[in-house]
Amino acid sequence: MSADDATTPDPAPLAFSGQRLDWRDLPRSVRARIQELAGAQVTAEMSATSGLSPGFAAVLELADGRGVFVKAVSPEQNPQSPDLARAEVRAAQAIPPEVPAPALLWHDDDGDWVLLGFEVATGRSPLLPWRPAELRRVLDAMAVLSQARPLPGHQLITTAEHFAEDFRGWRALAGGPGSDLDRTAGWAAGTGDWLRTHLDQLAEWAGDATAALAGDRLVHADLRADNVLLDGDHVSLIDWPHASVGAGWADLMFLLPSVAMQGGGRPQEIFWAEPMSAGVEPEQLRAALAGLAGYFTYGAVQPAPVGIPNLRRLQRVQAEQALLWLAELA
Repeated sequence: MSADDATTPDPAPLAFSGQRLDWRDLPRSVRARIQELAGAQVTAEMSATSGLSPGFAAVLELADGRGVFVKAVSPEQNPQSPDLARAEVRAAQAIPPEVPAPALLWHDDDGDWVLLGFEVATGRSPLLPWRPAELRRVLDAMAVLSQARPLPGHQLITTAEHFAEDFRGWRALAGGPGSDLDRTAGWAAGTGDWLRTHLDQLAEWAGDATAALAGDRLVHADLRADNVLLDGDHVSLIDWPHASVGAGWADLMFLLPSVAMQGGGRPQEIFWAEPMSAGVEPEQLRAALAGLAGYFTYGAVQPAPVGIPNLRRLQRVQAEQALLWLAELA
């Protein structure tokens, strides 16, 4: 199937958000600890409106006039979220100064609640559908990231290790109940039928995904419009729990299915036009993209995780776009 054989998906913007706690929802002891770490009483909050993670995420205004962006999560919101918060601490400690990301000011972990305090990243999420000028600014910021190496002494794992299980999605679908594959057949753009007839080939390509993503650069691995803030000429790349060490072009590939689903253009054209793709062999891109598409597709047919009801829909629409792009490389 070529891209021309498929129906072009509706480029209408799709916004996704998680289930957030308010300041008053936090236990009194947690609020007291946050104020202790921040060094002042909290006088106001502005909850984050983007991102999928459950828990508390807000800019807190302090009595001394300062502000701090605070994340707070416990297993009650989602069993995996505390470990992701701990991973974000490790990531923040590995980000070099040239990467446009808010600095971690403090963190705390009592075994139940994990607390993170960041400098406030001002600005807004990109307008959707994507505006070409705003996408250009984000791609320029990513170009800086693509050249960055984690700070010495970091504790990040490789991108290959991070996605080793996730990139086995096609094998899991092939060995799972037929109903999972049947559910993909109804997806828009005809990609469900295409993947069913190419399942073995997709699994074979994805087997080379982790090797294709090997490298020594800092990889965010979860960049989308909701993980970017724009303020004048400044771009902030936020939410780093999936950070790893791998290929400098990996983030460009990870980003583009979401750009396509939100009206930003064709991934195939954008990818090869960016200097970040220099030196990438088409077979490398195909392998990594097959792994990513399998991750999205398998995830999309699983039950929704606790506290993140929108995740499966987000994975489904990104799977559609990844498969359309993959069909162009087939």
